[in-house]
Amino acid sequence: MARTPPPCAYHDASRTDGLVAPMALAGKGSSLGARKSSSTVREKMSGEEIAPEKLARELEEYFAAHPEAAILEEGRGLFDMRLARYSVTESHGRCLLQLWSDERNLMRTVVGVEHRAQSLRILTRKMGAAKPQALEIVPNSDRRTPTAREAARRNYQRLLERVLSRSFIGFKVDGLRNAMDLEHSFGPAYVRGRLLKGTTAEAVIGAGEDESSAIVEGILTLGILWLDYCRQHSDVRRHFGGLKIIVPANTWRVTAERMAWLNHAAANFELYTLDERSEELTQVDFRDTGNASSRLMQSFSVQAAVERCQSGIDQIFALLPEGGKKRTEVQARSAGEVSLALHGLEFARVRCGFAANSFVQQNEISFGAGPHETPLTEETEPLARELFTRLFASRHSNGDHKDPLFRIQAERWLESRLRHELPELLPGLRGELIYSQVPALSSGDRGMLDILTIDRNGRLVVMEIKAHEDLHLPMQALDYWIRVRSLNADRPIGGDGNALSAFERHGYFDGERVSQLPPRLLLAAPALRIHPANEPVLRYFSPEIEWELIALNEHWREELGIVFRKRSA
Repeated sequence: MARTPPPCAYHDASRTDGLVAPMALAGKGSSLGARKSSSTVREKMSGEEIAPEKLARELEEYFAAHPEAAILEEGRGLFDMRLARYSVTESHGRCLLQLWSDERNLMRTVVGVEHRAQSLRILTRKMGAAKPQALEIVPNSDRRTPTAREAARRNYQRLLERVLSRSFIGFKVDGLRNAMDLEHSFGPAYVRGRLLKGTTAEAVIGAGEDESSAIVEGILTLGILWLDYCRQHSDVRRHFGGLKIIVPANTWRVTAERMAWLNHAAANFELYTLDERSEELTQVDFRDTGNASSRLMQSFSVQAAVERCQSGIDQIFALLPEGGKKRTEVQARSAGEVSLALHGLEFARVRCGFAANSFVQQNEISFGAGPHETPLTEETEPLARELFTRLFASRHSNGDHKDPLFRIQAERWLESRLRHELPELLPGLRGELIYSQVPALSSGDRGMLDILTIDRNGRLVVMEIKAHEDLHLPMQALDYWIRVRSLNADRPIGGDGNALSAFERHGYFDGERVSQLPPRLLLAAPALRIHPANEPVLRYFSPEIEWELIALNEHWREELGIVFRKRSA
């Protein structure tokens, strides 16, 4: 079954800390994450015999290139690979595909593959079944064709215009559109326009119910940019006083939580839901959404976890190339599980359990990463050794930038460098008390906070890291800040009369007192990879949020340094 990891703690073969990063390691002979060229031979399902290793390679390359893939059967969604896990193995001349999640488990023998324009179709056979069945792997959960997607957005634009005209009497709906405008970061998924009334005006933006959850959750970022654009390009006699955001019914919570922490002196922000069937527009009171529902897992002994899994760790070390042990980071993910990583890329894991029908402890070892796990056995040991050799030969600071193993999971690599060098880069932080990849749970959704630590005054510090341009960096960081603030504010008075935060009660920060002040928020990325829209969005954050944008040097793999820093007013 899929596992939810606790906050990460670390042990390193050469130091006392380490790091994890999910990704997919391709199978035997594959080029990890590489796109297939047009000259690739497409396998037809004509009954011809296809080597199992070739079938496994086709599947793993597709999963590596499409981390948000979805598995369909007869048009019905079975697995979302962002939440599920998989294993592709070769056994007795067959290619076995196993998929599992919290909802279901599936195992099939793969007998053929066919590359299509928008998917990978695989022919499978259930155990004991004579007739093959087809599964379809699509790049993401949005299964609409481009034509259908465009038609749905045109219909939504017409619907929104009717609803706005009827709901805001006295205002004129002006310039409603969803045209692509890459210069200003506007895409076709959002319908934007203006409501005009004399010299006053409001910016308005909406997204339809057919859009993905990621599109809907990104609407506040685009709304702020649209408001900023309207203010900069409007007639000097007209003042844009606020922004109206319209989301589908029952999708408002994430936007409401974020909107509560904007600067409401800078603009009048309003949130609405639209039921497209009844065409009913309902205002949401985002100031009364309550505290973010956050959950913190109990801290555990890193040393004890490593000791429980030591025999499995040693077994992995024995398969690494010369010098590999010193470069490996060993991370304790829970009291009974550790993972091994190279520059943030997790390549193996050891779980401590019990042997069948006994209380004898036994280590379960697997290799691969992200959603891909292959059990380590005598049969798969040569494959593991080959993968480790390629990984350690490719993933180093002077590696080939065209090599997929060098490029992949750059963000986790950057996080690893920052975590190791944080005390030198930012001396005001407690570099010895760092937690990485901390689960941030709210409203049923799980995200991973990159780095959590405290400064010399005991004040919490939340750090979000990006290695590439990300339009939504500020809002993602704000999500984590909200959750950490909520946990820190959770301070019931104990029997000794002390009011300890949730972090202190759960054993974090090694007994250090945590300040009651709201957390500081740090956002870090290479200077040339900071999206131009990030700073305008940050300027609309509440004055209560003390943020800092840290620009790093471009050659951070070789030597990490700070180019410039920008702080909130």
